[in-house]
Amino acid sequence: MILGALLAAGTGRRFAGGNKLLATIDGDPVVARAARTLTEANLDSVVAVTGRDRDRVSDALPKGVEILHNPDYERGQSASVRRVVAHARETGADAVVFALGDMPRVRVETVEKLVAAFRDGANESEIVAPRHDGRRGNPVVFGARHFDALARVEGDTGGRALLESEAVEWVDVDDPGIHRDVDTRADLREIQDESNSESEPGSGRG
Repeated sequence: MILGALLAAGTGRRFAGGNKLLATIDGDPVVARAARTLTEANLDSVVAVTGRDRDRVSDALPKGVEILHNPDYERGQSASVRRVVAHARETGADAVVFALGDMPRVRVETVEKLVAAFRDGANESEIVAPRHDGRRGNPVVFGARHFDALARVEGDTGGRALLESEAVEWVDVDDPGIHRDVDTRADLREIQDESNSESEPGSGRG
């Protein structure tokens, strides 16, 4: 079983005047767009870890997403990762696709390429990550053999240390969204402008 996990519990301190996950792009909350990337991909189940504004974030998520609340969200992303790992063990997951709630531009096909690479098993590393223009991005797939290590992470780094210390199967994708997150109001405006230009008649993009 492949579990999709959306980390949506952060405090978003750099985003002035509100919760960045609830800011909208074409009327859709950022976190809803990020979640749909997982729900529309070929995954067995999808969970989201909430923290700050848990009720409002939960209400913004699409149907079919199971909510896992992280009461320790102020301790950093690692607390959410541990919450996911515990759930993955309880449900017998073979791997987890960790995605970020502030990344609304990741394409569904990117997730499916990562999952296909994991299932193919050509590389036994059990870590599969995307690259675009030679730079790594998110989401990342971690197989069950790494659950112990993920359960030990601390602070706000998530699984980054494993990407730097373990063998990784890199999947090259034509998806700049793997690098695009909403940290500030300026980030949000830039993504909003991109979305508007793509929806204009004659743009040739959907």
